[in-house]
Amino acid sequence: MSEDSLDAQAPREAPEFDLFLTLLQRWKLLVFGPLAVGLIALGISYLIPQTFTARTSFLPPQQQGAAASALSSLGALANLAGGGGVRTPADQFVALLQSANVQDRVIDQYKLIEVYDVRYRVDARRKLSENVRVALSKRDGIIAVEVDDRSPQRAAEIANSFVDELQRLTATLAITEAQQRRVFFERQLAQTRDKLTAAQVALQASGFNAGALKSEPRAAAEAYAKLRAETTAAEVRLQALRGSLVDTAPEVSQQVAIVTALRGQLARTETESETASSANYIGRFREFKYQETLFELFSRQYELARVDEAREGALVQVIDKAQQPERKSRPKRGNAAVLSTLAAAAVLVMWVLLRRWWKALPVERTERLRRALAAP
Repeated sequence: MSEDSLDAQAPREAPEFDLFLTLLQRWKLLVFGPLAVGLIALGISYLIPQTFTARTSFLPPQQQGAAASALSSLGALANLAGGGGVRTPADQFVALLQSANVQDRVIDQYKLIEVYDVRYRVDARRKLSENVRVALSKRDGIIAVEVDDRSPQRAAEIANSFVDELQRLTATLAITEAQQRRVFFERQLAQTRDKLTAAQVALQASGFNAGALKSEPRAAAEAYAKLRAETTAAEVRLQALRGSLVDTAPEVSQQVAIVTALRGQLARTETESETASSANYIGRFREFKYQETLFELFSRQYELARVDEAREGALVQVIDKAQQPERKSRPKRGNAAVLSTLAAAAVLVMWVLLRRWWKALPVERTERLRRALAAP
């Protein structure tokens, strides 16, 4: 019995059975067709080069300092105060990992321009960005770096190199609060050292040698030099506080009061010693003692910042070092075969049902449809 005669004899009062009968008539096509497509997809997947994925994870430093404590104490009000836009150290580390500085060093180290078979460095960066994924877990703050490559060994090496390059880059940047203080006082210390050397040269030029520095001018200049150095140190401390806190913060207000008091005391001391400043050697000795005392104050602040920086520990604490992957990550041949089989089965079922519906239409309707489809 032909297919058309079976379609004509299908009972119209039972459409479900009619559809089942139509599919049953084409069971060979619906069974072997998808299987053939699945086998073809499986064979094609063997032609696709294998890709291996290596993964490393590390823990960045947590946010510290007065600004972080103030934001954390606000709780839910932090977003209203603008805390929602504050970038954490973890966000900064993700941005550094994706920077051109880190990417270029990785490209040069592994000659990725030749590996990716591209002509320009910008194309190598784009290809590397496609093969590298940097993810930050908001729950535990761990940063993971995943690298795809056709070579399992190179995938692991590139993943570990990203962490190494991040450590190298952060060593030259001031990211944490303690690092910023250390860099700030290191700069102040260098400037004061130069001024101290200049003051010593000027003092020696006035006729004083190293032994004379311990004689009469000391009593007249040490008190003034100490007071002036304390005033300058307080002003620098105020500048450092204003770099991380607002002017209305209690710490800033307290430091402003200290600076004001020291400035007033310094002005009174300068007025009282104005008559004694006519001697050139006293003024130069006073400047020398001022720079010496200031140098000592900055040295202590610098050492404290270095201790705080060392207390923070390593900037990058590696949790899982990337190992050479033993299994490929792509292509997933089984998934490709199954999905292709299911897709082919769905397409064939739709084709069989549409073909049955087309044959069930009256002749005049099919003619009208043909003319409508053929119309320009």
